[in-house]
Amino acid sequence: MSDDFDLVVLGGGPGGYAAALYGASAGMSIALVEEQRVGGTCLHRGCIPAKELLQTAEVLRTVRGASEFGVVSSQPALQLATTQARKQQVIDRLTSGLESLLKGRKVTVVPGTGVLAPDGRSISVSDGSMVRGRNVLVATGSVPRGLNVDGLAFDGTTVLSSDDVLQLAEVPGRVAVIGGGAIGCEFASFLVDAGSEVTILEALPQVLSGVDQQVAQTVLRAFQKRGIKTHTGVRVGGFDGSALRFEVNKGEERLAVDKVVVSVGRSPRSENVGLDGAGVKVDERGYVAVDGNMRTNVDGIYAVGDVVATPQLAHVAFSEAIVAIKTMLGETPAPLDYDKVPWGIYCHPEVAFCGLTEAQATDRGYEVETSVHRWMGNGRALIVGETDGMVKVVAERGGPILGVHVAGPWATELIAEAYLSVNWEATPADVGLLIHAHPTLSELFGESVLALTGRSLHG
Repeated sequence: MSDDFDLVVLGGGPGGYAAALYGASAGMSIALVEEQRVGGTCLHRGCIPAKELLQTAEVLRTVRGASEFGVVSSQPALQLATTQARKQQVIDRLTSGLESLLKGRKVTVVPGTGVLAPDGRSISVSDGSMVRGRNVLVATGSVPRGLNVDGLAFDGTTVLSSDDVLQLAEVPGRVAVIGGGAIGCEFASFLVDAGSEVTILEALPQVLSGVDQQVAQTVLRAFQKRGIKTHTGVRVGGFDGSALRFEVNKGEERLAVDKVVVSVGRSPRSENVGLDGAGVKVDERGYVAVDGNMRTNVDGIYAVGDVVATPQLAHVAFSEAIVAIKTMLGETPAPLDYDKVPWGIYCHPEVAFCGLTEAQATDRGYEVETSVHRWMGNGRALIVGETDGMVKVVAERGGPILGVHVAGPWATELIAEAYLSVNWEATPADVGLLIHAHPTLSELFGESVLALTGRSLHG
């Protein structure tokens, strides 16, 4: 194959295909090596399929609560096979669109498993071909992390990874979710709505570690009302196929379950990729070491996405890809500020945040002031019947907004305005008097910021 490519991308997930699309739009000749269909974990085994299942859960909740709005209907029943078929339709449509985009920009997609050759410029493909470029970008992604605990190796039947949960053919009766992070809470939220009896086991003192404590407590209370049991500070001891042993509060308990979902994070997919042979530095956890421009220690080799030690989010991979391409083109992009990255968690209630939590800001020496407004006072939230949660704004006294944390209806959509405010280091005075349409959910952010100016309207 031609060795005239400006860039060869190893991996067709969000980081890889974003680099290909952005680089091609800048006139670069690009080859992309992908062992399956383009789209990566996000499109096929992560963001998209998980959110489709969570949307099904929202429809179920809406129909179940229809009588509160005077709409009379029978109690809904979930046909999981139909949900799974619809999920696949969404995935296929997005994948076809992405394939068309790549073709339209004349990106050469090379099917097969690729391995970086020792010369650091070539990719050896499983079909025997070799692809060479002036630059190489490693975007091999991540895989579900397992637990080295007796009886908890993934088997796809009883002990499930995140990949396995997305392929469930039947709703299990009793489920333990090991890991109360973003993915674990999303699965717990879907499963309880689908009809499972759900227990979350989290090793840390708080579910949704990294989320502002007030927001995490709001989610925990909402989960308890929905029947989700949660144990924190847990040490899992083992699983015998029917009961899970764990220690909590210095005592051992046994939990009878039908399925165990292990959701303790994802590991970078950096082994067997050829990085060692090419001299690319990898840290002790398996992440490829990069600088602020996504450059590895080997000239001409870059890495982005889940294979580097940055937030494992598709939109972060998109932005890292842009930084890498600009660097290859000789431009001087500003490195990403990972502190300010917007996060979205699609459990019910939804959670979204960007910037520093109150505790983080205090630990960094800021003189902090906060404003908290709850949905129960928002007209649109009352209309839609979703009043659990809050908007919390963290600011430096007399200075900029440092962080915004939302739990409640459509939090993942509302965070965009907050991210702009935090990223541009806007002050409460800059944002507080901006007009928000009424009645909308977005008003609550406006009210929360306005209160930090020393004057407020409704709260």
